[in-house]
Amino acid sequence: MTEEVTLKEKRFNRLITVISIAIPLVVALLFGYKIPNAEPLSFLPPIYAGINGLTAVLLIAAFIAIKNGKERIHQRLMTTNIILSALFLVMYVAYHMTSETTVFGGEGPIKFVYYFILMTHIVLSISVIPLVLITYSKVYLDDFESHRQWAKYTFPIWLYVAITGVLVYIMISPYYQY
Repeated sequence: MTEEVTLKEKRFNRLITVISIAIPLVVALLFGYKIPNAEPLSFLPPIYAGINGLTAVLLIAAFIAIKNGKERIHQRLMTTNIILSALFLVMYVAYHMTSETTVFGGEGPIKFVYYFILMTHIVLSISVIPLVLITYSKVYLDDFESHRQWAKYTFPIWLYVAITGVLVYIMISPYYQY
């Protein structure tokens, strides 16, 4: 590894660390803030659930593409997934800044299942941020072997987050107040 690559990697790592800490903190802060007199953006949950579903489908398509040696298609799909994830995040925060929190109304075992899915979804959605950024940065640094190694962990976690995002929406949607 050359000095230039090492320096680039250090810069990426610093940026990845900052982004990986900043995003959850900013989301948590904004989640607790309600925009005064704002019209609730109640149309957003099915849209961002759809984005999660599309992300899951495109993650699988990207996996199939790379397994078939279609690197360019894989790259475009993964870039699209990052854009979709950012779009999801903006919509998710906007919804929660304009709408009251919805409480899950299920009873019995389904309540445990819902909260288990929700909690694992939240924890893994936070932990996938640096994983995605590190995995993506390895390609930029032309370190494809490290990219493959990181992707072995990043892919299933990201896929789980995308799928459980849809499941959480399906399970809580009967309790929305709109």
